[in-house]
Amino acid sequence: MMGDDLVEVVVEEARDKMAKAVDHVRNEFSAVRTGRASPALVEHLAVDYYGTPTPLRQIAGFTVPDPMLLVVSPYDKGSLTAIERAIQGSDLGINPSNDGTVIRLAFPPLTEERRKELVKVVRHKAEEGRVAIRNLRRATRHELEALERDGSISSDELDRVEREVEKVTHQQVAAVDQLVAHKEKELLEV
Repeated sequence: MMGDDLVEVVVEEARDKMAKAVDHVRNEFSAVRTGRASPALVEHLAVDYYGTPTPLRQIAGFTVPDPMLLVVSPYDKGSLTAIERAIQGSDLGINPSNDGTVIRLAFPPLTEERRKELVKVVRHKAEEGRVAIRNLRRATRHELEALERDGSISSDELDRVEREVEKVTHQQVAAVDQLVAHKEKELLEV
């Protein structure tokens, strides 16, 4: 491969990994409760399904009959108690109601104090995302500097590409900031 091809591969790889970091933050935010029922809140819960930790979405279906109620319908009725235990053991703070065929999760309105706690959680997750993006930028710079040391690219080319990587980094951090602003607004909305 020529130097330019290597540079493009390194930059494209950094761009992809940063986009995945933003997607990860978005997925983390979907699991933060906003006062509305959503399958995203519970679908990743690990349920002890016949001795194997299994994501809830693989063993149950979800419906949201109204904004404050989530109904979990297990495909196997024998897993009802295991699902109920997993929900009780989670940090959702919701008590499941089991009628023998489905589990109902009634989401009470969030208190002001709980909303502020959740905003802190969201900000923490966002900062983790920003740090991941910056770490990717640093790793990319190390790769580019190694290419310069090998003589694959010139120092002018290194400067140009580093500016491009910096621009991509700022775009991805801005995307995380935008997600945080939207989620905070959603949480603080009464």
